Amino acid sequence: MLHEFPFLDQWLDIALKEDLGDGDHSSLSSIPADATGKVKCLFKADGVVAGIELAKIIFAKVDPSITMDVLEQDGSYVKNGTIVFYAEGPRISLLSAERLMLNCMQRLSAVATTTHIYAQTIAHTSTKVLDTRKTTPGLRHLEKWAVKLGGGENHRVGLYDMIMLKDNHIDFAGGIEKAIHKTKEYLKEKGKDLRIEVETRDLNEVKEVMRVGGIDRIMLDNFTPAQTKEAVALIDGKYETESSGGITLDTLASYAECGVDYISVGALTHSSGSLDISLKAV
Repeated sequence: MLHEFPFLDQWLDIALKEDLGDGDHSSLSSIPADATGKVKCLFKADGVVAGIELAKIIFAKVDPSITMDVLEQDGSYVKNGTIVFYAEGPRISLLSAERLMLNCMQRLSAVATTTHIYAQTIAHTSTKVLDTRKTTPGLRHLEKWAVKLGGGENHRVGLYDMIMLKDNHIDFAGGIEKAIHKTKEYLKEKGKDLRIEVETRDLNEVKEVMRVGGIDRIMLDNFTPAQTKEAVALIDGKYETESSGGITLDTLASYAECGVDYISVGALTHSSGSLDISLKAV
């Protein structure tokens, strides 16, 4: 998925400039320019590895002479104390790349680990856990990559690759029927083929969406499990279903067991924090 990140190179330029400025003076002042060394990337917590492929890109951008000996793969679940790779090259270059590499791996591994926990919680069902657009600005593609590594699925990437008619769209458009008709007219006029999802707030809105038709997925927003079960029975496989709104790890299974196709969880990306990972000299 990294190859789908449309501005990865530009983002790395900005991220490195933010950290390095006009030079890593701590390293430049204390380490001989020609000194080489070796470091190990150590996981200090149990979790899913995410970011090794990105680490390769970061090291290569800082100094193409850095080599890596990769011991684990992205998507692997590892225990506290696991060394996931070694890197070898000029000491100054290794230290210059260290913080950006760790910041990325700590963040992405936390997202992947959180997703893994959610996915495993509903593994006994056919429901898939989805991410949302509640991502760190500039890091969306990377965080969505981490969700995939953790066993989740990606929702739309942005506002451009799927139509989602949420409550505000519906209210501003003048209702569900008008919103759907206007959307279909717009797509036809623009020659675009985008999937359409409509958010519903109660069973009456579910019925109205089904009456109008012409869409792909119905979102059940802030429904209770009992209401969700009733809605799934009503929809009866005619459209994809997605539960959303305030669903936590504690309530996740109760929604999945209602038979929805997807559950979207903003917490996968907006509340994952960072996993404890370090880079140590060998």
